[in-house]
Amino acid sequence: QMQLVESGGGLVQAGGSLRLSCVASGRTFSNYAMGWFRQAPGQEREFAAALSWNSQTTDYSDSVKGRFTISRDNSRNTVFLQMNSLKPEDTAVYYCAAKFLHIRTTAESYPYWGQGTQVTVSS
Repeated sequence: QMQLVESGGGLVQAGGSLRLSCVASGRTFSNYAMGWFRQAPGQEREFAAALSWNSQTTDYSDSVKGRFTISRDNSRNTVFLQMNSLKPEDTAVYYCAAKFLHIRTTAESYPYWGQGTQVTVSS
């Protein structure tokens, strides 16, 4: 099992920035691709960003591309999501997820999930 714990969410004004963190334990972090997903009230969970085990491959949804950056620090077993130029439509619970080696953009591909952290962007 892998345990994932997110932090860094909060309330921010439109145009502002937040950095989410997700600390992993229980597995060899450097073997796992990491993803960030988000879920707004009444909507399905959607893909936001992903990073491969070796940081050589990234993918972003069109809605966050150019504004969000995913990165990882394997020495700290941590993945980050830097979110800039936030918009009210970015308001959601953000979830960290892990799967072995290679990235995918579908939630069903990730066996390990954190509990989520709330991000609220006011207009």
